Amino acid sequence: MRRKFLLLLEMGLILAGLALGWSAWKINSVLEQPLHVAEERLLDVPSGTNPNRMFYRMQAEGLLDDAVWLRLYWRFNMAGTQLHTGEYRLTPGMTVEQLFDVWRRGDVVQYNLTLVEGWTFRQVRSAVARHEKLKHTLDGLSDAEVMDKLGHTGVFPEGRFFPDTYRFVRGMSDVELLQQAYMRLDEVLAKEWAERATDLPYRDPYQALIMASLVEKETGIPQERGQIAGVFIRRLRLGMMLQTDPTVIYGMGERYNGKISRADLREPTPYNTYTMTGLPPTPIAMVGREAIHAALNPADGTSLYFVARGDGSHVFSDDLDDHNSAVREFQLKRRADYRSSPAPQSAPADAAEPAEQDPASDAAPADAATPDEQH
Repeated sequence: MRRKFLLLLEMGLILAGLALGWSAWKINSVLEQPLHVAEERLLDVPSGTNPNRMFYRMQAEGLLDDAVWLRLYWRFNMAGTQLHTGEYRLTPGMTVEQLFDVWRRGDVVQYNLTLVEGWTFRQVRSAVARHEKLKHTLDGLSDAEVMDKLGHTGVFPEGRFFPDTYRFVRGMSDVELLQQAYMRLDEVLAKEWAERATDLPYRDPYQALIMASLVEKETGIPQERGQIAGVFIRRLRLGMMLQTDPTVIYGMGERYNGKISRADLREPTPYNTYTMTGLPPTPIAMVGREAIHAALNPADGTSLYFVARGDGSHVFSDDLDDHNSAVREFQLKRRADYRSSPAPQSAPADAAEPAEQDPASDAAPADAATPDEQH
């Protein structure tokens, strides 16, 4: 009996060893199997998906074999490893083991969305809504309802988002992306406000943001931003009207068709700085760090007027006589290639929508306003 027991035990150990060896070989072969991918493709891992479900789904789609063995391997060797939501790139020749390594690193495919300086909130919403990789939850909502969903009830959205290129993975919501842009604007504005020049005519950072939006819409030339801000600030201190065309255009809303007339300049809207003194009630566009910095650190000088040359730059004048001369030279005798702003740069492919025409300071036709109405 003892010999028979020892013999059975020996046979059991041998069989167990063989089983373990075969299992190890099987696991190794399963891990080294190349995925059944003839060309590069993306594998989508939705939120809440666990590895077991992915194995069986991939087997059902013909991407791999032996999902049961992969499930066992993951359970005993990678328990607790998080499977990040997003898309993973599968390439011909890629093995299951290489896929596991990608999963461990969370190496998901990322996408870009660029929000551009000078865009209005309408343009921001359009760009976000058109990006197919975002999860859309804001369709059909009013601007006020959008701000509710972002957690900023009662905040007017214009100018409250920072222009930048934002990276995200498939499945990220439009709300999450806009929250990032909102917080980024707050961070930049707070930092620039803390380092502002002294004796500025702003009650709070929001007024500086409003000024920055006027600077942003008036010029795309970096070295002019401080000068433009200086002119506007000196006008504020003297109680002069700012008389900046972008505010007229913003107040016109969807009625704006590319031109403003004498009647438009005289129409009293909450934003028309030709009929009101002081700053408009809100920003009129999204602003970059440079415009914020200029609004909070204006260039020294004595100029009170400026007019566009036609190449995107401006002529600055200290008095009305010099300004009117510049208006006659550059506004009433426009060249065929006249431009109110610098030539446009190629928009990023993922920007989704080009920026609106930058009206600058001379958006009105040459005969639409008298010279002294040109800043």
